[in-house]
This record gives sequence, C-alpha cells and structure tokens, in this order.
Amino acid sequence: MVQQPKPKMAAPEARGTDPGETALVGVYEISKLLASVNRLEVNLAGVLTLLSSFLDMRHGLIALLDKSGTPEIVVGSGWSENTAKIYFDRLPERAIGQIVTTKMPLVIENVRTSRLFAGSDISGWGPKDGQPYSLIGVPIKDGDEVVGTLTVDRVNSGHSHVRFDHDVRFLTMVANLVGQTLRLHKLVAHDRERLMQENARLEKNSRLRQPELKFSGIEGIVGDSPAVRAVVKKIKIVAKSRSTVLLRGESGTGKELFAAAIHNLSSRHAKPFIKLNCAALPESVLESELFGHERGAFTGAQALRKGRFELADGGTLFLDEIGDISASFQAKLLRVLQEGEFERVGGMRPIKVDVRLVCATNKNLEHAVERGEFRADLYYRISVVPIFLPPLREREGDLIPLANEFLRRFNAEQRSDLALASSAIAVLSHCKFPGNIRELENCVRRTATLAPGHEIEAVDFACQNDGCLSAVLWKGSETPNPTHGIIYPLPIVAPPAAAPREAPARFPQAPVAPASEALGPSGADLRSDRDKIVDAMERAGWVKAKAARILGLTPRQIGYALRKHNIRVKKF
Repeated sequence: MVQQPKPKMAAPEARGTDPGETALVGVYEISKLLASVNRLEVNLAGVLTLLSSFLDMRHGLIALLDKSGTPEIVVGSGWSENTAKIYFDRLPERAIGQIVTTKMPLVIENVRTSRLFAGSDISGWGPKDGQPYSLIGVPIKDGDEVVGTLTVDRVNSGHSHVRFDHDVRFLTMVANLVGQTLRLHKLVAHDRERLMQENARLEKNSRLRQPELKFSGIEGIVGDSPAVRAVVKKIKIVAKSRSTVLLRGESGTGKELFAAAIHNLSSRHAKPFIKLNCAALPESVLESELFGHERGAFTGAQALRKGRFELADGGTLFLDEIGDISASFQAKLLRVLQEGEFERVGGMRPIKVDVRLVCATNKNLEHAVERGEFRADLYYRISVVPIFLPPLREREGDLIPLANEFLRRFNAEQRSDLALASSAIAVLSHCKFPGNIRELENCVRRTATLAPGHEIEAVDFACQNDGCLSAVLWKGSETPNPTHGIIYPLPIVAPPAAAPREAPARFPQAPVAPASEALGPSGADLRSDRDKIVDAMERAGWVKAKAARILGLTPRQIGYALRKHNIRVKKF
C-alpha cells in the first residue's frame, strides 16, 4: 500500500484567500513535492493530499494510462489505496473517454443528472444524504499525448461558475506539473535501463575479449584447428537465417560462447541475448522464468514479472541443457514454438513474441526419444540446424592458445605477471582433459593461484586426468629458464600392491585372472582396461583411493573409468 506523505501545509486557510494567490501557493507546494526523491506513486498521493488543502473537494483520483487506455497506476484521496482503482473503474468510459479524446477539461455540475453517468454505478461517490455533487476532470499530458487523468468531486454548493473556472485552471496547472514529472521519470528509467544494458555488454566484452581474435566478427572463441574452423564456418551461415539451432557436444565445449556468436553475427545483434540453464531450476520455477507471471499468480508473486521469452523479444533466447526438462514442460515449450505465443503464469491474455531460439545439450536426444524420455515432435522443432561442437581432444593445436588465454585473464584479474614455461607446455600437450575447456581453465587457474609464493605439496598441482602434471610458471619479465620457474615434479610411479582384502560372502568376488596369466610372450599386459580396473578395485577392497595408487592414477580418474566401463562399486 502506498503510504501517503504528510507534507507541511503552507496555508490550510487558503480557501478563503484570493483565488490567484491560492493557486500560486498551491502550485509552489506541489512543485516542491514532485521534485522530491520518492516513488512516483508516493508523490502522486502527496499531490492529492495537498489539493485537498487548496480546493473544496471530497475525493480525488490520479490515473496514469498506458497506450491502450488501461490504467497502470491509480492513486486516490479520500479512499484507501485498495479501493482507489475500484472507484476509478466505476467512472463511465464516456466521461474518461471524453477527457482523453478531446484533450480538454470536463466539468459536470450535477453528476446525478448527467447523461455521461446515466446507467453507471456511482455508489460510494456522492454524499450519503443524496445531495447533488460535481465532478471536474482534466487531462494529464506528455507533450501532445494524454497519458492520464486528474479528477476531483465535491458537493454542489450552487455558487457561481467563477469558482469552477478557477478550479479548472488550477487543476490544469497541476496536471501539467504531473505530466512533466511523469516524462522525467520515464526518461530516467529509460536511461537507467540503457546504462545497465551497456554496462552488462561492456562487462561481457571485457570478459570475453582476447588479445588476438582468430575469427573476424566473433569474440571469445580461441583456436585455429580445422574442427573449430568448420564450426565457425557453419555458424556464420546459420546466423543469417531465423532457423532454430541445436548445439550438441560434451560438457565444457563452450556452447554458450558459440550461441552468443550466432546472435552477434545475426541481424538481431542489436536486440537482447537472453540465456537460461534449464537444468538449474525445478519445473515450477522454470515456467515462471520462461513465461513470466502475473501479480498474485502464486504466493510471493507481488508484482508482474516478464519472462525470458518476453525479454528476448526481437532477439535470441539460449536454452542450455534442454535435454533435462520434464515431459510435462516439454509439451508447454512445444506449444510456444508452434504457435509463437504464450500466457504468463496466472494470466489469460496470449502474448506473441518474435524470438530466435538456440538450444544446447550434452545428451543423446535420439536415444532419449527412443526411450520415450524426450518428445519426438519437440526434438524435430529444436533440431532444425544441429551443430556438433568438437571436444578439446579433437581440437589439435588449440590447447596451448586456450591455456595462454586463461592465464592472461588470470593475470588481468590478479594483476600478476605469470606465463607458461616450455616445460609446462610440453606437459599440457599430453593431457586429455575429459572435462574439455572448462577443466583446462580450472587447471590453469588452480596452478596460477597456488604457484606464486606458496609452499604446497606436489599433488596439489596435479591436474585430475591421465599424465597431466601441473603447469610450470615463470615470471613474465624473466628469461624462460627452468631455474627461474616453480617446478613441482610429480613422477607417476605405481606403489607396491596392497594386500588383497577378502570381500564378505554377500558380495562374491568376480573371477579375475592373475596378472601373470595375462602377460603375453613379450611381457605386455594383454588384459582389457576394464579387467585392469576391476582387478585393482578387488585388490584394494573397492576403495577408489587405494585402487588409484595401485594403477598410478587419481581418484577422479578412477571415477571416470568406473562410469565409462559401467562398473558397479561394491559397498560393504
């Protein structure tokens, strides 16, 4: 509820003074109030409170209208905030329409006998004793456009028309002040939104900008491998169309970055690029995030909120992890893609939007369709142009430029001056990085964070995958030399095998061939990777850390291998 301020009354006895002096004092007090830093609703309520001090009025209403004529803000004097809009809605459309259409004041000396109010519900307006009362309404203008109305009513005293003429002139001046204030509020809100968008764009650009761009017109994508060149070439073609794009690939391959490239290369680049991770929200919240909600649609919905589809109107909407949405929400999303319209949660009015959709997933949607986990009709809607993003292991020659870029960003953030030594480059070149670019960035940042001036164990610098040692760093101002670097050698040597632990009878051990029986004539181990892992896990009593030491791996690598070979871990 809007709290009406209690401004200091300049002259409560002003009703009996000269009309011109009264109007001058009233305009002065109202202009001071409108110039104060408050919410617009609070200032408008204060205007009506002041008007009651300078006019012989019972009730007052200020209604601000949108372009369709629907009231957006209604404040009243003489009624509570909750009932002000109810009484405004009881005003006949003929009366309000005449003010808006003619852009002129309206004076009705006796509402009860006026043809404009014939058949209207005016209960609550007039005096309870049935005494006649008058209504004065003036337009609130922004330039030549009517953006609202100011109406007051009072008991008809039967005096001369001079008082009406004075009140109309006074209310017109007040309405002009309100119109100028409303225009100023709109300009400030527009500038604030523009500055916020510009700040977000600059922050995004500074985060993604690189010293050398490999691809003209595309920011943030580092690499010059044939696999990346093929993807970029396809993106440049697809960006010119309005077709829906589905980005496929493993986790950590940079789907959001490529989605942003599609938007920036399209004709919609000046419009919003809105993104949402579908897997991060439950279905009830996801529906509100995408479609928005009306005020009071559910507990906590205190105001109307636009969804991502509305915010992306004219631009691009990026839906990440599209394969993780529920079956019921798939049907709702399909309807939006087919019809191009939707309703907000708790709303009834359909809203049409023009949105270019880019989706991404790391799941095999074809298998999900076969298993009935993903709707086939939705799959065909979003997979108009599928683009497969290569994993880091297939991007030959891109690993070192990416590592240098991540280190450059770290240096910019921390104001440090570190660089990769040749020994670090040699080590990184043999890493596989199953987590792709995201894991590479994690490795570089961890090493850069711990390297300068910290005494740490060697294992803290080991990346979590096969044969990957920590990066070796030297100060950027020095000559690359091993003696200048911070070197933590981590030889991968398998420790002596632990004594086998006998499993309880409820988990019978699978028969595993002894290592000596699995050796070929030349002494090579002929067992499969799965057999090696099972053998190590059995010998370690199904403890991942012990099995990792037996194989010379890390616990995380053991976890990857168990999932890859679908090996169920026994629990005792």
